[in-house]
Amino acid sequence: MDLVVDIAQWSVAAIGVLLALGQIVAREVGVWLGLRHAQREGYREGVGIVVGALLGLLAFVLALTLSFANARFTERRAGALAEANAIGTAWLRAEAVGHPRGDAIARLLEDYARQRADFVRAETPEAAAATTRRNNDMQTLIWGHVAALVREKPDPISSAVMAAVNDAFDMATAERFAYAFPLPARLFWMLTGMAVLSMLALGYQLGLRRTPLRLLSFLLIAVWTVVIVQILDLASARIGALRTSTAAYEWTIQGFQGGVRIPPLPAPR
Repeated sequence: MDLVVDIAQWSVAAIGVLLALGQIVAREVGVWLGLRHAQREGYREGVGIVVGALLGLLAFVLALTLSFANARFTERRAGALAEANAIGTAWLRAEAVGHPRGDAIARLLEDYARQRADFVRAETPEAAAATTRRNNDMQTLIWGHVAALVREKPDPISSAVMAAVNDAFDMATAERFAYAFPLPARLFWMLTGMAVLSMLALGYQLGLRRTPLRLLSFLLIAVWTVVIVQILDLASARIGALRTSTAAYEWTIQGFQGGVRIPPLPAPR
């Protein structure tokens, strides 16, 4: 699977081309075998039943896997929104404390939000790991200020800031967990093997019938390939074009720019 990931990080289209070529070769081999057997034994009706079962099973597994991949993509997207909201809540509470420690926490949270957006945008596992190390250092520094705030100002407001910061850190762990597990290698190879085997069986059936139907076969191969590539793209956090948006973090960072302004009390009537 490492080789597949390396190729996919370079180009997901390359994975699609290799997968399509594998299916085309399997189909042509199946046609050749079918033509040879047709000369000796003729066509057997049971072959069509087996081929139909294989194609139906492949379609069913592709549907299940696509649902799994979409769930993983949705999990990462929802996690990014929840974390951005948690960081924004912690920043608002830190600004409302009215204490130098609160101001320091708010400024650090602004930098922390940018680092978390960098984690989501990271193109490779190595870049994500480097960003995670910076995130951990920032969390340690922020929590040090939170601990000092609670000791210097032990009241419900400080406790609310501590809870909000803790929630933001928990959301970061949940988001990191969602990014840590791509499409299982066994699942990808199972899909690839089933697609190749199905094309081999289909080619064998067409060879027995002496009707290659290459155009329709290539259309079916194209459909299988597109679906499998989209599954790989959806399920893998840092492969392909379908990435989690950082819009939620950017909107949160934009909200920091206005600061917190305490308006004067309205004049009595």
